[in-house]
Amino acid sequence: MTKSNAELGVAFLGCGRMGETHLRNLASIHGVRVRVVADPNLEAAERGRELSGADRAIVSTEAAILDPSVDVVIIVTPTDTHARLIETAVQAGKAVFSEKPIALDLAETKRVVELIQQKNAFVQLGFMRRYDPGYAEAKKRIDQGELGRIETFRALSRDTYPPPLKFLLQSGGSFLDMAVHDLDLARFLVGEVEEVSAWGSVLIDDRFAQAQDCDTAVIMLKFKNGALGVAEMSRRSNWGYDIRTEVAGADAKVVVEAPQKTPMTLSREFGARYDHYENFPDRFEAAYRLELQALFEALRAGRKPSPSAEDALETLRLAIAVTRSWKENRPVKVSEIQP
Repeated sequence: MTKSNAELGVAFLGCGRMGETHLRNLASIHGVRVRVVADPNLEAAERGRELSGADRAIVSTEAAILDPSVDVVIIVTPTDTHARLIETAVQAGKAVFSEKPIALDLAETKRVVELIQQKNAFVQLGFMRRYDPGYAEAKKRIDQGELGRIETFRALSRDTYPPPLKFLLQSGGSFLDMAVHDLDLARFLVGEVEEVSAWGSVLIDDRFAQAQDCDTAVIMLKFKNGALGVAEMSRRSNWGYDIRTEVAGADAKVVVEAPQKTPMTLSREFGARYDHYENFPDRFEAAYRLELQALFEALRAGRKPSPSAEDALETLRLAIAVTRSWKENRPVKVSEIQP
C-alpha cells in the first residue's frame, strides 16, 4: 500500500495507558486522521476519541478494522488479542502497527507471519527502542563500521516497579515480557544469536514464584558472528527506570544510557543531585513518537516496515530459548526452538 499524498485514516484499538500515549503522538503526525477508536470499554473508547479527535468511538474492534475509511490499524490491546486482530486487518487489506508480541506462542506467531508474507502485507511491530535516538545513532555507527569487528554486547534493564500478579500470570514470563527488548536490541545491533544460557532467581517479590517466573536474571549470549554478550534484568529499581546498553568492537564502542531525566544537576556541599526517569513512557517518549512517524513514512514510500513481523518471530524464538535455558538449567541453541 502506498498513498504518497492522501490523508491516511486510522482505526485505533485499545485505550489503556499505552494507547493514550500513542493517540497523543498520532495527533502530531501530518496527513493522518484517527477515524475510529475501539475498546471493549466504551468509556475508555470515548476518552480516546476525545483525545484524538476521532470521528467515533465503538466497542467492536472488528467493525473498526473493517471501516472503509480506515487505511491503517493500530493495535494497542492485550497481548492475547494481537494475533487475531493482525489477521483480521491483513485479510481486510489494511496496513498494521501492533505492539509486541504478535503472540506468546511460536507456532501461532509463525502462522500469522506466513499470512503476512502471503498477502505481502505491511505490518510493523512495536519494539520502540530501535527508534530511540541513542539506539538509532548506535545502529548507524555500527553499520558504518566505526566500531570495527564487534566483540561484546552488554545490556542492563531494571523496571522501576514489579507488575501485579494478574499481569505476571498472563505475560509469558519476564524473558518474553521484559528481557525481550534487550534481546531484540542484541539482534538489531549485533546480529543473530546462536546459543544462550540464562540464570534467574526470585529476589524481589514472592509473587514471581507464584507465577513460576523470576524477577532477577542474567543471560549469556553467543552470537553467530562470534561476538559474546550478557544481558541483566531486574523487575525493581528503587532509584528509577534504569536502561543501559554497550556494544564494543575492535576500534571503538558505543554506550546508550539516559540516567538523567532533567538536563540539570544541582551541586552543593561537595556533592551533586539529579533526577531519574520513573518508567518507560517518559524514558522512551521520543521513541514512541518516532516509531509511529516511521510507520507512516515507510507506508507512503512503499518501504518494508521495521521492525517487521519476521523480526518479531525471531526475537520471540530467542526469548523462548532463554526461557528454556533458565527452566532446564542448561545452554540452549536457538535453532532448537521450533514451532
